[in-house]
Amino acid sequence: MRRRAEGLPLEQVLGWAEFLGLRIAVEPGVFVPRRRTELLAREAIDAARAAAGPEPLVVDLCCGSGAVGAAVLAAVPAAVVHAADIDAAAVRCARRNLPPERVHAGDLGRALPAALRGRVDVLAVNAPYVPTARIPLMPPEARDHEPATALDGGDDGLDLHRRVAAAAPALLAPGGVLLIETSTEQAAGTAAAMTRHGLLPHTTEDPDVAGTVVRGSTR
Repeated sequence: MRRRAEGLPLEQVLGWAEFLGLRIAVEPGVFVPRRRTELLAREAIDAARAAAGPEPLVVDLCCGSGAVGAAVLAAVPAAVVHAADIDAAAVRCARRNLPPERVHAGDLGRALPAALRGRVDVLAVNAPYVPTARIPLMPPEARDHEPATALDGGDDGLDLHRRVAAAAPALLAPGGVLLIETSTEQAAGTAAAMTRHGLLPHTTEDPDVAGTVVRGSTR
C-alpha cells in the first residue's frame, strides 16, 4: 500500500501484469505492458499463423517485458520468438517471460544475431512514440517509474518508427510483415515511413482497447 501510494505502478508493486490472459512478469523500472498493445500482439499472432513455414520466426523489438513475444509463443507454440531491447532492466525482465537465450540487448535490429537477417516472418515493434514535449503530461506512474527510452519518441514521436522502417527490409523474409504500434493521429506518419522503404502499409484500429497498429507488408 505504501509503495502504491508513493506512485509506483500497481503492476510493478505486484510483480506482474495481465496481458492477453497471460501473467507477465514486470519489474520496477520496466515499461508496463498496456492493454492497447494487445492489438499488436493479436496482429502478430495472426501473422505468425499465416506465415509460410511451420516454425515462423517472430521478433519482438523494443520488447520491454517481452509481453508481445510471450503472447505469440503462447498462441503459436511452434514459433521461434526472439526479442530485443536497449534497456538492461527490460532485457533482464524479458528473459523471465521468454526463452532467455533468445532475448538480446542492444539498439533495434543491431541487437539481433546476424543469422536472423532476411529470415524474420513477423517483426512486431512497440517502439516509443510519445512526442518529447508530451512526456511531462503523462501520468506520474509512467513518467517517474518507466524508462525514458520506452516513452520518448522524439519531436513528433516517430523517430524510432522511421529507424525501424529503414531497418526492416533487411530483416524481413520474403512475404514477411512489419507491425508497429502507433496512435491514431500518428498512423499516417508511421505508414509514410514504411512506404518510404518499400513496404505496403495498412492501418488497423481497435477502439475497444484504444489500439492502433500499422502493418507493412513486403508483398
